[in-house]
Amino acid sequence: MDQNAGEERVVLCGANAYEKKYYFNETFAGIPDSIKEELHIICVLFTEEIGGIFTIEFEEDGNVTMRTEYAEEDYLYDEIGSGLLVNEVRRKRQELFESLSLYYRVFVLHEDIGEL
Repeated sequence: MDQNAGEERVVLCGANAYEKKYYFNETFAGIPDSIKEELHIICVLFTEEIGGIFTIEFEEDGNVTMRTEYAEEDYLYDEIGSGLLVNEVRRKRQELFESLSLYYRVFVLHEDIGEL
């Protein structure tokens, strides 16, 4: 059973190692190009190194989360490396993710920036 059932998430961007594709949600076109490029690099490098599908998403409350999944028949997917790399990205890009969370809370959830 999915632990996140009932929890709405919005995909910001992601990469798919199987289809060799990158996706960026145009709902967030207002994000500066330099940030978009950084997100693109994070996603593509993740799937190049680990495999599978990697997404950066917003949770209902605006927090940024990373999700990785893989095909059942993908024996080359590095499950241990996946967890390690997610933790490394979270640590190294903490400021980026905090800024994205603030962006989401102000421009999507319409929270008052003065209260944040």
